[in-house]
Amino acid sequence: MTLRRSTAADSPISHRSPLAVAGTDNHKRKLDDYAADYSLDLLQKMKRHEVDADRISPASQQKPLTSGENYRGENLYGGRTNINDKLVKFFARIPAESNRSSAKYLKIFSNSSVPAALVMLFVSPLEINKACGKSSIKLFLNSCVALPVHQQNSCLPVVLEFCRLLRGACPDNKLYASCRNTLGSMLDLVCKSDEFQFRLFTIGEEIYPCVTELADIIVRELVENTGPGLSEVQKFSSFWQPLKRAITAQLPCLFPVAMPLRNTVMEAEIGKLFQIFRRLMTVMDICMTRIESSLGNRGVANTEAMSATWSQYLAVLKIVDSMCELYQGAKEQLASLLNARKVSFSALVLKFAKRGDDDHQWIFDYKEATTFESRRHLAMLLFPDVKEDYDEMHEMLIDRSNLFAESFEYISGATPGSLHSGLFMEFKNEEATGPGVLREWFYLVCQEIFNPRNALFLRSADDFRRFSPNPASKVDPLHLSYFEFTGRVIALALMHKVQVGVLFDRVFFSQLAHPEISLEDIKDTDRVMYNSCKQILEMDPAFFDSNAGLGLTFELETEELGKRETVELLPDGRSIAVNSENREQYVKLLIKQRFAASISQHVERFSKGFSDILSDSVPAFFKRIYLEDFDGMLRGGENPISIDDWKAHTEYNGFKETDRQIDWFWKIMKKMTEEERRSVLFFWTSTKFIPVEGFRGLSSKLYIYRLHEANDRLPTSHTCFYRLCLPKYPTMGLMEQRLRFIAQDHVSSSFGKW
Repeated sequence: MTLRRSTAADSPISHRSPLAVAGTDNHKRKLDDYAADYSLDLLQKMKRHEVDADRISPASQQKPLTSGENYRGENLYGGRTNINDKLVKFFARIPAESNRSSAKYLKIFSNSSVPAALVMLFVSPLEINKACGKSSIKLFLNSCVALPVHQQNSCLPVVLEFCRLLRGACPDNKLYASCRNTLGSMLDLVCKSDEFQFRLFTIGEEIYPCVTELADIIVRELVENTGPGLSEVQKFSSFWQPLKRAITAQLPCLFPVAMPLRNTVMEAEIGKLFQIFRRLMTVMDICMTRIESSLGNRGVANTEAMSATWSQYLAVLKIVDSMCELYQGAKEQLASLLNARKVSFSALVLKFAKRGDDDHQWIFDYKEATTFESRRHLAMLLFPDVKEDYDEMHEMLIDRSNLFAESFEYISGATPGSLHSGLFMEFKNEEATGPGVLREWFYLVCQEIFNPRNALFLRSADDFRRFSPNPASKVDPLHLSYFEFTGRVIALALMHKVQVGVLFDRVFFSQLAHPEISLEDIKDTDRVMYNSCKQILEMDPAFFDSNAGLGLTFELETEELGKRETVELLPDGRSIAVNSENREQYVKLLIKQRFAASISQHVERFSKGFSDILSDSVPAFFKRIYLEDFDGMLRGGENPISIDDWKAHTEYNGFKETDRQIDWFWKIMKKMTEEERRSVLFFWTSTKFIPVEGFRGLSSKLYIYRLHEANDRLPTSHTCFYRLCLPKYPTMGLMEQRLRFIAQDHVSSSFGKW
């Protein structure tokens, strides 16, 4: 193998380049001269190396590498240290003032055939030479990664060349894998910046082999049930995302395409990517079937059976979802797969979707393929973690007799950051503290907020459990501050996983998720208006017009605090008649004025307070769930309390399950009304409402302790630990009398201990 010096004919930029000679910029001349001298000197230092040309594939021999002078396998004078020193100096002199200068400077490196020379050195049969080539290539790659983003962009062509050469010479060698990983990391970083240049043929075609290789690795590990690991998925994504951006930027009007593709630019590449998409779909179906088999009859409640080797399945599905954007019908194919594997998909979300991970928003395109538990889990990821260290919590000392006003001061006066760590709650002149007292405070303050006498919220006409903002609340000058306070309280209750027994009206919920309210949204809020609007829209057009639009005009009559007034829905609306052509507009404006405009400020301030507690935006939270999900999170299960479920999640201390006192207790619970049972539960745990999944959804089992005191005294409780303390009552009648006493509302509160 022979080497020769580069000449002006070999390279557009050399030490005799016309650009350098003719230019008047001294900096350009120095840059050109230094880079050329460096390249030539580096090649001279390689003269004494044996390089095996047969190990380099023909496709990679794109630079002139030979001359009339032959060199044998003598050791390099100065060794790897000399070459590496040159590399360090080369990187130290990369111009920082402009991308153009950096790109020109780095282009000299390739034009002088240095990458090819270093790869040829690496494939030498002499170990000392191989080590020298490996050291220099790794130093170059590490130096590229350490550069600023705009300079990394200039390095991409050189790293691409190293990848191409190493792939041709030694595709199974770890150095090639390392070079490919470096290229992926640089692409990932540069692609996210403004420096990324969409070069379909210089980047897309170059990185396509990397995408194929990494897809093969992922598919193999999925089939073998050994992974893939986090690094494999990240590597694949780092190539896939810039490749996708490059393709769609060059051919923006083409996608989504119908397959098979015919007579189109990049037809082969787009077709091969489609094959990767189909392979990933097929193998993920196999994997998710495997998960369902592992979960058994318990389904998503059995996530402890999930293997750690499945931790990246969601990330793979996210990539598959991204691929769907390129192909017609692909989104529907993935939706069909996930709907068929709803249990395994939801279990993956529950087990492996973590706070701080990449955005999970893609999952909500397939919300129908998720369960309540998984949607609730994703919504809760938007909240910060509740701290267990009391020193970091926001402390509150509340007087029960002034609960609403003092709670407002403590919560509204706090910074959002101080509330993110959690709350430490204490009632004045009471010893009890801890989570049980906090749960009681949440219940009591929400009872005050939604009490009709405070005029902040209105009950729904069809469901008295549901509430929406009261437009008439503006009579109180602080009403908007109260709505912001309410937003904080509700978000904090969710963050602390406390069911407070409140439900939101569908229209109110809809406005929190998105600004537009549909006709169906008002169905449960105002059945009369809903039916009237349906009738207007569905009436025969000819009949509607012949009756002069029923005499309707674009105005709405409202009543507030006994005062009636007319609001025009359009300018001069009272003069605009409703007809079959504008009736849809009329209904939309009617709904907007009646249900949105009148409470827009209320909703805005509630959203602000709610957002203060979240790590992300309010719409993101409410778009992740359905109203029914929110009902379950805020109020708990709708079904009556199951005594069997209650009993199954209760343990005993000082009593045995077979003791007559325990038998009496459960018989008494069965005799009580639903409200009495909830009052006993509140006395026991400081919550009247259990999670949707029942008692297993509580943070702990419940406990009945024996109270070693007088056998006729009232029970006590330690609500923080879900602990009810009972004396050893001598008769069932006495026990029932005592339990019914604590079941009274005015007694069940504040009777427990810490």
